[in-house]
Amino acid sequence: MIRLYDYWRSSASYRVRIALAMKHVDYERHDVNLLAGEQGDDANRARNAQGFVPTLDVDGQTIGQSLAIIDYLDATYPDPPMVPRDPLARAHTLQRALVIAADIHPVNNLRILKRLGAMGIDQAGRDEWYRHWIAEGFAALEALAGDGPYLGGDAPDLSDVCLVPQMYNARRLETPLDAYPKLVAIDAALTALPAFAAAHPDKFSPA
Repeated sequence: MIRLYDYWRSSASYRVRIALAMKHVDYERHDVNLLAGEQGDDANRARNAQGFVPTLDVDGQTIGQSLAIIDYLDATYPDPPMVPRDPLARAHTLQRALVIAADIHPVNNLRILKRLGAMGIDQAGRDEWYRHWIAEGFAALEALAGDGPYLGGDAPDLSDVCLVPQMYNARRLETPLDAYPKLVAIDAALTALPAFAAAHPDKFSPA
């Protein structure tokens, strides 16, 4: 039995849902409401020592961190692959993915934004912070994007799985995207794919 503990609007959770859908993995989804603080509850911390989402539970064995979960899925369900076998192509895929997963997302997640608020930074300032770090990362990704329909070229890879949730966040925070025409085109191509559409936050919104 595979269970996913996630939050509908969490971009890290969104990545995992995309990977699960791409690999046609059946799973049972459980919502952890971040706005209600459920990530800090004892039950969630028992699954995830950091008190984060997502967490994948595989027959009682839990995995946290979205890229670790996707790595497990890639090893267990190899088709389609999230990273290439060729060492150089693999490194380039990880480079693009980590621009988002290591550089944009960590400074813009809910706990950082709450901390900024606790330090006296108002909502407008927090929104500007959010947009700034998206813009810095997207400028690099635009330069790294090739000529294929996806960041991964002819087929989506791990960097595409990371891109779509970050584009969703960028639009939600009204980040200007005119400077990133390649990323906008890639996002449009990706979101038209059934697996990406099936993982969209709107499919899981409690509203």
